[in-house]
Amino acid sequence: MMKQYVVTRPLYSEDAFADVHEKIHRHHKTVRHHVKQYFTCDLKRAKNAALSLLPFIGWMRIYQLKEWLLSDIVSGVSTGLVAVLQGLAYSLLASLPPWYGLFTAFFPVIVYFFLGTSRHISVGAFPVLSLMVGAVVTRLVPDEGPPVNITGFEGLTSDEQRVMVAASVTFLMGIMQLAMGLLQVGFIVMYLSDTLVSGFTTAAAVHILVSQLKFVLGLVVPGLSGPLSIVYTLEKIFVQIEKTNVCDLVTSILIMVVVFIVKEINDRYKAKLPVPIPIEVIMTVIACGVSYAFNFRVNYKVDVVGRIPVGYESPMAPNMQIFGQTAVEAFPMAIVGFAVAFSVAKVYSVKHDYIIDGNQELIAFGASNIIGAAFKSFAASTALSRSAVQESTGGKTQIAGLLSALIVMVVTLAIGFLLEPLPKSVLGAVVIVNLKGMLMQIREVPYLWRRDRPDCVVWLVTCLASILLGLDLGLAVGLGMELLTVVFRAQFPRCSVLANITGTDIYKDRKDYMSIYEPEGVKIFRIPSPIFFANIDFFRGKLVEAVGFNPLRVLRKRNKALRTIRKLLKKGELQMTSKGLLLTSSGPIEESEDESNMEELDQPTDFKDLPVQVNWNSELPANIQVPRVDVHSLILDFSAVSFLDISALKGLKAALKELIRVEVEVYIVACDVYIQKKLHSCMFFDDEVKSSMFFLTLHDAMLHILEKHPVNSENTKVCEKV
Repeated sequence: MMKQYVVTRPLYSEDAFADVHEKIHRHHKTVRHHVKQYFTCDLKRAKNAALSLLPFIGWMRIYQLKEWLLSDIVSGVSTGLVAVLQGLAYSLLASLPPWYGLFTAFFPVIVYFFLGTSRHISVGAFPVLSLMVGAVVTRLVPDEGPPVNITGFEGLTSDEQRVMVAASVTFLMGIMQLAMGLLQVGFIVMYLSDTLVSGFTTAAAVHILVSQLKFVLGLVVPGLSGPLSIVYTLEKIFVQIEKTNVCDLVTSILIMVVVFIVKEINDRYKAKLPVPIPIEVIMTVIACGVSYAFNFRVNYKVDVVGRIPVGYESPMAPNMQIFGQTAVEAFPMAIVGFAVAFSVAKVYSVKHDYIIDGNQELIAFGASNIIGAAFKSFAASTALSRSAVQESTGGKTQIAGLLSALIVMVVTLAIGFLLEPLPKSVLGAVVIVNLKGMLMQIREVPYLWRRDRPDCVVWLVTCLASILLGLDLGLAVGLGMELLTVVFRAQFPRCSVLANITGTDIYKDRKDYMSIYEPEGVKIFRIPSPIFFANIDFFRGKLVEAVGFNPLRVLRKRNKALRTIRKLLKKGELQMTSKGLLLTSSGPIEESEDESNMEELDQPTDFKDLPVQVNWNSELPANIQVPRVDVHSLILDFSAVSFLDISALKGLKAALKELIRVEVEVYIVACDVYIQKKLHSCMFFDDEVKSSMFFLTLHDAMLHILEKHPVNSENTKVCEKV
């Protein structure tokens, strides 16, 4: 037997409920009070501020030395080896000499250790950001032709100019992230939906794949940027495809096959393996040894990493002129870098049960990129694969990140020369094989098409625009399309007419159920959306469809008919009887005069100079045609209406007045209390539109209507008993 509940209570309108149940009047704080409270300082607030700004203090205080240290050491060493390799590889995406990737794997990690709130992400080079940096670098310092005329380029080599551009745009990106963090606007990342990010990163993976083909094939292809750059790059590759370096191609294919197979083994047996097999590192060491032994650079004309300077370079101030040239690209870089890092951090925070702060993450990444740029590193975020290594190898805190930075430092200061024989085709192969996760996101398209087509359109538009127009313009186009779909959903919501489920106090869309009850003359209309300036006309149009007549047209017809009736009564050609209006003449009825005065026709019908009130649903003379209104009561379900703006208030009031003037009783149910307050403060109510039309629930309004307009049927009795 199904469980039941029985409630016996009075029937409540909003006014009746307020009379019976006294409401607590809360004191709302003023802006002045909030400002005063914000700038008030005491010991507790100072302590909380310090813990918020330096989150490492919080987890260091609870650090379990015996249980966590060994795990962090293993994780740090594993992540550090991967960070070295990815730093070298992703430098190629940024169109920079490989060793600058080691700087990116060191300085931002140190800063994030102190300021970051995530304990598991691995900070450093991220392929999508590296590619975006590379687009800026090749635009200002192209492979072919002179660089853009920028003060400070004088006397610098091409590589030094590129490093200056990369560091300056990274510095600007860091300033933007830091400013957003200080202004507490971390919520901005919420505008980048999972669908948009998926489409964007898939397009970025395609760009990365194409950019690495020149290393895999051993071709000399200039870096290009801007709209259709991917098409022009492919054209340049295929034009000289016969010049492919066979040694580079074979090495790349071998590396990709082995790395792919071992990564699949890592995924399949990750529960049994103590740590994932660091296959990229192993294959890199082997490739270095083979390249050195057989002198690939000389014997097979293979392009290798080459000289890696020992130690770190002196700090460099950013070039202010480059700021002006790169501001448009720096902003999407700041957003993308933070969005990806925050989404990864959120996954691990949920998995390991701790809290991350979006605004503090912005501050942490902003400071990391600012300080990193000063030491010539390029844009840092987090790489998904590297973070997975740090977490899956047992990393508990950012101690693992700190140790990974120490591994990178050892390579930079002592053993970097061992990587000099490494073929760039190996780095390209490692980059390509790590794109699997991003490229496989294309499998989401069929699912999205079946489940949510507007989201699927966002994915496709973002992906295609990013591929063809470039990542910066593509992101802007995708964001515009995403906001357009949100506006479209809000502007054209799925309105419905509800009906009572027989024997219950439940109301559902009448198209979805068979056992429903609709009292004659009653309509229930639901709009599942806020009502605002963009959809108020749509709302009114759907309301007219629901009731089956245009109340304004009916009102005008009635007022025109009243003019005609008065004229005929005055001439004695019409009599008012107990059965209705009786036409005494057989001649045609002339149209009433002054029909151009529409304002008069829109006013309530006035019967004051007539002997009786006209029943518009009774029989009228043949030549007096007025549409019949079969609805006497309309219920508006506002349970899903979250706000109304001023334009909507005006439109709603006009619609209600039109209905009331054609003798339709209107009731609004389940209206949010803040909307009701707004209606009162905006002087919404008057002699026609009254607050008594608001009812607590839909069933309260329905029972009130049935009491006022009784209908003799079994369904009515059942409905009233509920």
